[in-house]
Amino acid sequence: MRSRAFYITGGILLGICVTAFIMSLVCLPYDPNATDASAKLVAPCASHIFGTDNFGRDVFSRVLSASKYTIFISFAGIAIALVLGVATGLPAGYFGGFTDKSIMLFNNSIMCFPGILLALVAVAVFGASMFNVIWALGLVFAPTFARVCRAGTMEIKERGYILHARVTGVKPVRIMAAHILPNLLPQLLPATVIGLANMTLFESGMSYLGLGVQPPDASFGKMLADSQSYLMTSPWLLVFPSLMLIFYILGLYFLSEGLRVSLSSGGAR
Repeated sequence: MRSRAFYITGGILLGICVTAFIMSLVCLPYDPNATDASAKLVAPCASHIFGTDNFGRDVFSRVLSASKYTIFISFAGIAIALVLGVATGLPAGYFGGFTDKSIMLFNNSIMCFPGILLALVAVAVFGASMFNVIWALGLVFAPTFARVCRAGTMEIKERGYILHARVTGVKPVRIMAAHILPNLLPQLLPATVIGLANMTLFESGMSYLGLGVQPPDASFGKMLADSQSYLMTSPWLLVFPSLMLIFYILGLYFLSEGLRVSLSSGGAR
């Protein structure tokens, strides 16, 4: 019952964000980058339900557009992190010895530095663009998944059926892909969902500093940065992007907690 409450709460919050994502693809009420000098800083009304910003752009359309970029970046970045983490964590845990030490030494050297700092340095070196942000975040988060895979693999490889497969001559690649990896899902699923939330925070922070999604495209971090000068006179510029960002991150946290509770209590085998 406890996990069900987490699933329901997370599903409602994420449902709002997914709806915004779909609307950004099919039915934006206004062009999110179109300016209108005659409609600057208009308060929420029937024609602009979230108001307009200092350039006369419709905030509702920009929030929907920002949700598109945020969801795309978080999913693309986590996919890269998962592939790299599994590709390094599985052999490190399975073979041990020199392979384990060399791979984990590299991973630990990356984790010694704050992730957001490494991502900022990478984007600053290679240029501020959405795709550079995706790759930077994927590389920064990969060591976390590598550690999860390594720890799980070291425990699973000692089970009887794995030892039997090794004795009968099954190749290590097949053992890792067909026998070990499926059993890592209870650890990887919650870590992936929480990674999506953390990656969203990183991306928003980078956009806030001007190193994420580049103008005129909308991003939550950039919208929050631009709203600072109008907090007292036009608070809707801060409120609506913040709410959508909070809904997405909290929804992912609730979903992750639901997965953790259900899997730890035997909800998955």
